[in-house]
Amino acid sequence: MNVLKKYKFIIMAFIWCLFITLSYIINFTPGKKIAVNFWEYMLSMALILPPVIVVTKLFEVWVKKETVMKHLGEESGIKGYFWVILLSSTIVGGLAVSLPVAVTLHKKGASMPVVLTFIGTSCVCRIPMTIFEATYLGIEFTVIRWLISIPLIILSSIIVSKFMKDYSLIQSND
Repeated sequence: MNVLKKYKFIIMAFIWCLFITLSYIINFTPGKKIAVNFWEYMLSMALILPPVIVVTKLFEVWVKKETVMKHLGEESGIKGYFWVILLSSTIVGGLAVSLPVAVTLHKKGASMPVVLTFIGTSCVCRIPMTIFEATYLGIEFTVIRWLISIPLIILSSIIVSKFMKDYSLIQSND
């Protein structure tokens, strides 16, 4: 049983490869679609993640911890939420981009409610999505959605962070 736990990922990858191979051999359409979707997603991630990692690492090196703590830390108040909403609206790539940035913000001293607000608003307030939404659903809908979503995201971030007092996004190497 211990061997299964140790090699679980390799076993799962082998089973997946076997399934995809058999799908092509017996012409099983859902299996072939799964393979195509997987490779399209992997390609898009391969194109998105390297620049994200580079920019995130540059942010870690170039931006001082004191600056992040001043503008996004425990004492930042409402302006911290303003800054992360502004920052999150520029995110392109969804959670694949915003999660590494959120971890970096947390490492630099951003408070947990502000980090959680960043994650939530990066899914709601992205400029490209907002333009698309306003074009097809109307500016009134977009404004109403923002006026409802943003306060709820901030409120839920504050509540969730109260439950996460002893939790950190930063993994220790102990």
